[in-house]
Amino acid sequence: MKPYYELSGPSDAPVVVLGNSLGTTTALWERQLPVLHQRFRVLRYDHRGHGGSPAPAGPYRIDDLADDVLELLDALGLARVSYCGVSMGGMVGMWLAGHAPERIERLVLCCTAATFDSFQPWVDRAAAVRSSGTGSIAPAAVGRWFTPEFRERSPEVVASFEAGLSEVDDEGYAACCDALAALDLRSVLPAIEAPTVVISGEDDQATPMECGRLIAEAIPGAAYRVVPGAHLANVESHEEVSAILEAHL
Repeated sequence: MKPYYELSGPSDAPVVVLGNSLGTTTALWERQLPVLHQRFRVLRYDHRGHGGSPAPAGPYRIDDLADDVLELLDALGLARVSYCGVSMGGMVGMWLAGHAPERIERLVLCCTAATFDSFQPWVDRAAAVRSSGTGSIAPAAVGRWFTPEFRERSPEVVASFEAGLSEVDDEGYAACCDALAALDLRSVLPAIEAPTVVISGEDDQATPMECGRLIAEAIPGAAYRVVPGAHLANVESHEEVSAILEAHL
Protein backbone atom coordinates (compact mmCIF):
# COMPACT_ATOMS: atom_id res chain seq x y z
CA MET A 1 0.00 0.00 0.00
CA LYS A 2 1.47 3.35 -1.05
CA PRO A 3 0.96 5.84 1.81
CA TYR A 4 0.22 9.53 1.67
CA TYR A 5 3.45 11.52 1.61
CA GLU A 6 4.92 15.02 1.51
CA LEU A 7 8.29 15.72 -0.13
CA SER A 8 9.97 19.04 0.57
CA GLY A 9 13.35 20.73 0.63
CA PRO A 10 16.17 21.05 -1.94
CA SER A 11 15.52 18.79 -4.92
CA ASP A 12 19.19 17.86 -5.32
CA ALA A 13 19.84 17.05 -1.63
CA PRO A 14 20.05 13.58 -0.04
CA VAL A 15 16.71 12.28 1.22
CA VAL A 16 15.77 11.68 4.84
CA VAL A 17 12.50 9.86 5.61
CA LEU A 18 10.58 10.79 8.77
CA GLY A 19 8.32 8.17 10.37
CA ASN A 20 5.55 9.18 12.78
CA SER A 21 4.40 7.76 16.08
CA LEU A 22 1.10 5.92 16.51
CA GLY A 23 -1.74 8.44 16.43
CA THR A 24 0.17 11.28 14.73
CA THR A 25 0.66 12.51 11.17
CA THR A 26 3.29 14.32 9.14
CA ALA A 27 2.65 17.38 11.33
CA LEU A 28 4.70 15.65 14.05
CA TRP A 29 7.93 16.79 12.37
CA GLU A 30 7.13 20.45 11.70
CA ARG A 31 9.69 21.64 14.26
CA GLN A 32 12.51 19.69 12.60
CA LEU A 33 11.93 21.01 9.08
CA PRO A 34 13.82 24.34 9.35
CA VAL A 35 17.00 22.48 10.33
CA LEU A 36 16.63 19.52 7.98
CA HIS A 37 15.72 21.61 4.94
CA GLN A 38 19.13 23.26 5.07
CA ARG A 39 20.81 20.04 3.93
CA PHE A 40 18.16 17.45 3.08
CA ARG A 41 15.16 16.66 0.97
CA VAL A 42 12.58 15.56 3.54
CA LEU A 43 10.09 12.77 2.88
CA ARG A 44 7.28 12.58 5.43
CA TYR A 45 4.53 9.97 5.22
CA ASP A 46 1.46 8.79 7.15
CA HIS A 47 1.01 5.27 8.49
CA ARG A 48 -2.03 3.26 7.45
CA GLY A 49 -5.26 4.89 8.64
CA HIS A 50 -3.44 8.06 9.68
CA GLY A 51 -3.76 11.45 7.99
CA GLY A 52 -4.10 11.03 4.25
CA SER A 53 -3.23 7.33 4.05
CA PRO A 54 -5.91 4.69 3.42
CA ALA A 55 -6.80 2.12 6.08
CA PRO A 56 -6.86 -1.38 4.61
CA ALA A 57 -8.42 -4.10 6.73
CA GLY A 58 -6.31 -5.23 9.68
CA PRO A 59 -4.69 -6.66 11.61
CA TYR A 60 -1.33 -5.17 10.62
CA ARG A 61 2.22 -6.18 11.46
CA ILE A 62 5.35 -4.04 11.54
CA ASP A 63 6.32 -5.87 8.34
CA ASP A 64 3.25 -4.39 6.62
CA LEU A 65 4.01 -0.85 7.76
CA ALA A 66 7.63 -1.20 6.63
CA ASP A 67 6.60 -2.65 3.27
CA ASP A 68 4.49 0.48 2.74
CA VAL A 69 7.65 2.58 3.09
CA LEU A 70 9.55 0.39 0.64
CA GLU A 71 6.69 0.69 -1.85
CA LEU A 72 6.79 4.47 -1.48
CA LEU A 73 10.57 4.59 -1.97
CA ASP A 74 10.27 2.43 -5.08
CA ALA A 75 7.50 4.64 -6.48
CA LEU A 76 9.66 7.73 -5.97
CA GLY A 77 12.78 6.08 -7.38
CA LEU A 78 14.72 6.39 -4.12
CA ALA A 79 17.23 3.56 -3.80
CA ARG A 80 18.84 4.63 -0.52
CA VAL A 81 17.75 7.09 2.19
CA SER A 82 18.37 8.00 5.79
CA TYR A 83 15.50 7.30 8.16
CA CYS A 84 14.35 8.90 11.41
CA GLY A 85 11.40 7.53 13.36
CA VAL A 86 9.58 8.30 16.60
CA SER A 87 7.94 5.45 18.55
CA MET A 88 6.10 3.27 15.98
CA GLY A 89 8.01 5.09 13.25
CA GLY A 90 11.21 4.01 14.96
CA MET A 91 10.01 0.42 15.01
CA VAL A 92 9.49 0.62 11.27
CA GLY A 93 13.00 2.03 10.98
CA MET A 94 14.49 -0.90 12.89
CA TRP A 95 12.70 -3.36 10.62
CA LEU A 96 13.89 -1.56 7.48
CA ALA A 97 17.49 -1.28 8.62
CA GLY A 98 17.56 -4.95 9.61
CA HIS A 99 15.69 -6.46 6.65
CA ALA A 100 16.55 -4.02 3.84
CA PRO A 101 19.97 -2.69 4.85
CA GLU A 102 20.81 -1.63 1.31
CA ARG A 103 18.02 0.99 1.51
CA ILE A 104 19.04 2.72 4.77
CA GLU A 105 22.05 5.05 4.86
CA ARG A 106 21.79 6.33 8.44
CA LEU A 107 19.25 5.72 11.20
CA VAL A 108 17.76 7.71 14.08
CA LEU A 109 15.45 5.98 16.58
CA CYS A 110 13.59 8.30 18.95
CA CYS A 111 11.48 7.31 21.97
CA THR A 112 10.86 3.78 20.75
CA ALA A 113 11.10 0.13 21.78
CA ALA A 114 12.06 -3.17 20.17
CA THR A 115 9.48 -5.09 22.22
CA PHE A 116 7.22 -4.64 25.25
CA ASP A 117 7.11 -6.32 28.64
CA SER A 118 3.38 -6.92 28.18
CA PHE A 119 1.34 -6.87 25.01
CA GLN A 120 -2.01 -6.81 26.81
CA PRO A 121 -2.28 -2.99 26.91
CA TRP A 122 -2.18 -2.92 23.10
CA VAL A 123 -4.81 -5.64 22.87
CA ASP A 124 -6.98 -3.68 25.28
CA ARG A 125 -6.46 -0.40 23.45
CA ALA A 126 -7.33 -1.95 20.10
CA ALA A 127 -10.54 -3.31 21.62
CA ALA A 128 -11.41 0.07 23.14
CA VAL A 129 -10.92 1.90 19.85
CA ARG A 130 -12.92 -0.66 17.89
CA SER A 131 -15.69 -0.26 20.42
CA SER A 132 -15.69 3.49 21.09
CA GLY A 133 -13.39 5.19 18.56
CA THR A 134 -10.05 6.96 18.79
CA GLY A 135 -11.63 9.95 20.49
CA SER A 136 -12.33 7.81 23.54
CA ILE A 137 -8.63 7.17 24.20
CA ALA A 138 -7.19 10.47 22.93
CA PRO A 139 -6.98 12.40 26.25
CA ALA A 140 -5.25 9.57 28.11
CA ALA A 141 -2.90 8.74 25.22
CA VAL A 142 -1.84 12.32 24.58
CA GLY A 143 -1.44 12.83 28.32
CA ARG A 144 1.49 10.42 28.17
CA TRP A 145 3.12 12.17 25.23
CA PHE A 146 4.19 15.32 27.12
CA THR A 147 5.41 16.27 30.57
CA PRO A 148 3.02 18.12 32.92
CA GLU A 149 5.21 21.23 32.56
CA PHE A 150 4.88 21.22 28.78
CA ARG A 151 1.13 20.59 28.94
CA GLU A 152 0.76 23.63 31.19
CA ARG A 153 3.11 25.76 29.10
CA SER A 154 1.74 24.83 25.67
CA PRO A 155 -1.90 23.74 26.00
CA GLU A 156 -2.64 24.66 22.39
CA VAL A 157 0.00 22.23 21.12
CA VAL A 158 -1.37 19.44 23.31
CA ALA A 159 -4.91 20.20 22.13
CA SER A 160 -3.82 20.01 18.48
CA PHE A 161 -2.32 16.55 18.99
CA GLU A 162 -5.41 15.36 20.85
CA ALA A 163 -7.61 16.58 18.00
CA GLY A 164 -5.33 14.91 15.47
CA LEU A 165 -5.48 11.57 17.27
CA SER A 166 -9.26 11.77 17.44
CA GLU A 167 -9.35 12.04 13.63
CA VAL A 168 -7.29 8.88 13.01
CA ASP A 169 -9.32 6.11 11.40
CA ASP A 170 -10.61 3.79 14.13
CA GLU A 171 -9.76 0.52 12.42
CA GLY A 172 -6.44 1.84 11.13
CA TYR A 173 -5.42 2.81 14.66
CA ALA A 174 -6.64 -0.45 16.17
CA ALA A 175 -4.86 -2.50 13.51
CA CYS A 176 -1.63 -0.61 14.27
CA CYS A 177 -2.16 -1.55 17.93
CA ASP A 178 -2.32 -5.16 16.70
CA ALA A 179 1.12 -4.64 15.16
CA LEU A 180 2.51 -3.40 18.46
CA ALA A 181 0.93 -6.30 20.31
CA ALA A 182 2.98 -8.68 18.14
CA LEU A 183 6.18 -6.61 18.17
CA ASP A 184 9.54 -8.22 18.84
CA LEU A 185 12.47 -6.76 16.91
CA ARG A 186 15.23 -7.85 19.27
CA SER A 187 16.65 -10.41 16.85
CA VAL A 188 16.92 -7.72 14.14
CA LEU A 189 19.03 -5.26 16.10
CA PRO A 190 22.46 -6.98 15.86
CA ALA A 191 22.09 -7.10 12.07
CA ILE A 192 21.67 -3.34 11.67
CA GLU A 193 24.65 -1.90 9.80
CA ALA A 194 23.54 1.71 9.32
CA PRO A 195 25.20 4.21 11.67
CA THR A 196 22.56 4.69 14.36
CA VAL A 197 21.74 7.09 17.15
CA VAL A 198 19.05 6.24 19.69
CA ILE A 199 17.27 9.07 21.55
CA SER A 200 15.24 8.75 24.75
CA GLY A 201 13.12 11.31 26.57
CA GLU A 202 14.10 11.33 30.21
CA ASP A 203 10.45 11.46 31.32
CA ASP A 204 9.05 9.09 28.69
CA GLN A 205 6.58 6.70 30.32
CA ALA A 206 5.38 5.05 27.11
CA THR A 207 8.86 3.84 26.05
CA PRO A 208 11.09 4.51 29.07
CA MET A 209 14.80 5.20 28.79
CA GLU A 210 15.61 1.54 29.41
CA CYS A 211 13.91 0.69 26.10
CA GLY A 212 16.22 3.03 24.21
CA ARG A 213 19.29 1.91 26.12
CA LEU A 214 18.65 -1.73 25.27
CA ILE A 215 18.28 -0.87 21.57
CA ALA A 216 21.52 1.12 21.56
CA GLU A 217 23.39 -1.70 23.31
CA ALA A 218 22.16 -4.25 20.75
CA ILE A 219 22.92 -2.28 17.56
CA PRO A 220 26.65 -2.40 16.74
CA GLY A 221 28.28 0.99 17.24
CA ALA A 222 25.02 2.82 18.07
CA ALA A 223 25.17 6.06 20.06
CA TYR A 224 22.68 6.79 22.84
CA ARG A 225 21.37 10.24 23.78
CA VAL A 226 18.91 11.37 26.46
CA VAL A 227 16.99 14.63 26.08
CA PRO A 228 14.42 16.37 28.30
CA GLY A 229 10.77 15.59 27.69
CA ALA A 230 8.35 12.71 27.50
CA HIS A 231 7.27 10.50 24.59
CA LEU A 232 7.14 13.11 21.82
CA ALA A 233 10.56 14.46 22.68
CA ASN A 234 11.02 15.80 19.15
CA VAL A 235 8.17 18.22 19.90
CA GLU A 236 8.83 19.09 23.54
CA SER A 237 12.63 19.21 23.14
CA HIS A 238 12.70 20.04 19.44
CA GLU A 239 15.92 22.04 19.57
CA GLU A 240 17.87 19.23 21.25
CA VAL A 241 16.48 16.55 18.94
CA SER A 242 17.02 18.68 15.82
CA ALA A 243 20.64 19.25 16.84
CA ILE A 244 21.17 15.48 17.23
CA LEU A 245 19.62 14.82 13.82
CA GLU A 246 21.75 17.48 12.16
CA ALA A 247 24.96 16.14 13.70
CA HIS A 248 24.24 12.47 12.97
CA LEU A 249 22.81 12.78 9.47
